[in-house]
Order: sequence, then structure tokens, then C-alpha cells
Amino acid sequence: MVRDCFGQVTTVLHTRFMPSSVSKREGVRSAFTSIGMMACVMMICAGLPGSSHAAGLPRVASINLCTDQLLMTLADPEQILGLSPYSRDVARSWDAAKASKFPRLSGEAEDVLVLNPDIVVAGRFTKRATRELLKEKGLRVAEFDAARSLEDVKKQIRQMGDLVQHPERAAAEIQRLDAAIAHTREVVSRKPYRVLALSRRGWVSGGDSLTSSLLATAGLSNAAADLGYRLGGFASLEAIVSLRPDFLLVSDGGDFAEDEGRAFMLHPALERLYPESKRLVIPEKLTVCGGSMLSEALNRLTSELERVAH
Repeated sequence: MVRDCFGQVTTVLHTRFMPSSVSKREGVRSAFTSIGMMACVMMICAGLPGSSHAAGLPRVASINLCTDQLLMTLADPEQILGLSPYSRDVARSWDAAKASKFPRLSGEAEDVLVLNPDIVVAGRFTKRATRELLKEKGLRVAEFDAARSLEDVKKQIRQMGDLVQHPERAAAEIQRLDAAIAHTREVVSRKPYRVLALSRRGWVSGGDSLTSSLLATAGLSNAAADLGYRLGGFASLEAIVSLRPDFLLVSDGGDFAEDEGRAFMLHPALERLYPESKRLVIPEKLTVCGGSMLSEALNRLTSELERVAH
């Protein structure tokens, strides 16, 4: 491949630019050799002939954790030029193992500009200066809002599917999500519990949040609504105890407190009222973003409800 490419490039250069003088021809021929090799390496590294780019599919760079997840699910591997700095974070990235197969970007504009992608995908809250600089340099930046409902999640799956030109994959993921919703509703219909989504230091998810939408769509009620939080907020231990939800929804079922934030979750009062049998565990990486991982989150919720019912 390199030999064919090299021959084609040097032939074009020779035909167009070779001078008539013998001495000059030798110097120019040497320069052509270097240029030809550089051009070939660039073409091969870019994946030309037979690559997704040659087939008309856009090459994409992601600078946001949540767009990472959508991109890895819906794009061809050859389309992905790089992912955000947090793409390999095993605590927050749904598929950190898969993300390790792609270049990890700094999150700044410089390395994205070097890649020269057809599209940059970013969150609406990704560093504004970076997004604006990329736009000023002529790059197409597609921005995604934070998903606050399962309907938002479906819209973003469709949006990414359209961007990477694989709408059929997006449709399949939405169908999988709908199937997970239906299965969870079937289980919840046996008894619609009141659940409080509780995180470190007493943070509870409010009514206008993805977690609340997950619970409501499944047929469960979010006990945090009684606290009047819209997006969420910190609740005191007394407020949590007085709510008396049927279950706590937590991201970690372990009994080790590595810091004060985690120690709150293991307070003796909460441990007494909400032992393991009254805690539904869904890892944070399944709910921190809106994407295909929500299907897995719903399946996990279903299995947790079946566990505590016995």
C-alpha cells in the first residue's frame, strides 16, 4: 500500500513540478521523495482508501463524557478520532474499557484542531472558551444539553445517530430502551414503591432530573418531591429520615467509608432504617449520562426490585 501510494504521489509531483536542469532535478527529486513519503503516511494514518471517511462518513472527536458514550455506541470505530479526558474513568464512564481503545484528548481546543475532525461533539456545559475557539477555527461543533428525562435521552440518541450517519443504530437503541422500560413497569406494577435517590453528603435528585424521570417512567415515585427540590439539593439526615421512603436508591452498596461524603451514607440512623435489603443499588456510571446505558440502568433497577421483594 505504501509503495503504491508513494508511486502515485511522486508521479504527480514529477509531472507538474520537475525542472529541466539536471542538477536541479536531482535536488527536487530528493525533496519529492520526502514529501511523497509524508503524504503517504498521512493518508494511511487517516485511514484512506476504504475508510469511513472515504465512504463519506464523518470523523468525530468528543470532548464531553456523555457524548463519549453516545459516540462509542453509534459510530464506527474508524469514525472516532478521540474521546474526552474522563472517557476512561471507570467510576463514571459506562464503557471505560472500550474507551481505552481510542485516543484520550485533553479537553482543550489544541489537540482537537490538530485532528481536524469533521464534527466535534460537546456538552452544552463543556468549557465555553474551548467550544467557541473550535467554532472560530471553522470546525463544526454539535452541542448536547444535559438529559433530564428519558425523552431527552431518546432525542440525543437520535441526534448522535444522525450526526454519525447511522440512524438505524439509534433506532435499535431506542427500541432496546423502550423494551427495558416496559419490563421494569411490569415488575413495578406489582407494588409502586416510594424511592429516595440519595448520594454522597445527602444529595437528593429533584423532580426535574434524569434520575427522577427514570423512577417516574418505571412507575415509582420520587420521595424527594416532598422536599420541594426541582433539580436537587442537600437534605439533612433528619429530613431524610422523616420522609420515610420505602427504599433508598444509591450508587454504591459497599460498607466502607473512604471519606466524609461516603460516611453520610453509612450513618447509623440510615443503616438501621435502610439496611441492604432496603437499598436499591445502581452504579453512578449508568445514570450520570443520557444514553444507551439507561437500558442497563433500568434492567439493574428491575433486578434490584426483585431482589428486595424476596
